Amino acid sequence: MSKILFVMTGVDHWTLADGTKHPTGFWAEEAVAPFTAFKAAGHEITVATPGGVVPTVDRGSLAPEVNGGQEGADEVAAALASLSELQHPIPLEEVDLDAYAAVFYPGGHGPMEDLAVDPASGRILIDALDSGKPLAVVCHGPAALLAATNADGTNAFAGYRVAAFTNAEETQAGLAGRAKWLLETRLVEAGVDVQVGEPWVPNVVVDRNLVTGQNPASSAPLAAEVLKKLA
Repeated sequence: MSKILFVMTGVDHWTLADGTKHPTGFWAEEAVAPFTAFKAAGHEITVATPGGVVPTVDRGSLAPEVNGGQEGADEVAAALASLSELQHPIPLEEVDLDAYAAVFYPGGHGPMEDLAVDPASGRILIDALDSGKPLAVVCHGPAALLAATNADGTNAFAGYRVAAFTNAEETQAGLAGRAKWLLETRLVEAGVDVQVGEPWVPNVVVDRNLVTGQNPASSAPLAAEVLKKLA
């Protein structure tokens, strides 16, 4: 089968408006659900991060209350521990997009810190979009789209319909009032057509080769859409 590139945050914090470093990283379910689905379908996974650093999981994403109870939390933690590819990422700067059939960006607040301003990630996103390959991005992962700027300064995703973590969800999660900026707002300012669904309910939007999901619950259905495109 083919290879899928996972582009992941390389930070373990998100800097809030008052300078506080909020502990974060990637959200477990958003990596585990697609990773598991892609591997089960026979695809290989390569992880890439800025500088090739091993990605940090947001410890909050391993809590029972966000995994349907302790049993679910244990299952996610066990699945995460089995993903050996996470321990051997390549630097984003060395990615050869021709080697991959699809590109996937999980979320967590980490991308708000690094991928939102990472030029290497921005180039990968533009090249993936132009290639016609499936490009999938979920939850806070769409923060990375903000770095995908054309030579004239416009955003490469302007006019695309996109699902992303909403202002309402950020408010309910308790961090909106402390954030330097909000993802939904910034995407709209960049000309992206954000398709807002109900908070915490799966919402997957497909626009050409771009597949996006609003929140952690969207991860598994998003992966299913990518597999349809790879079939």
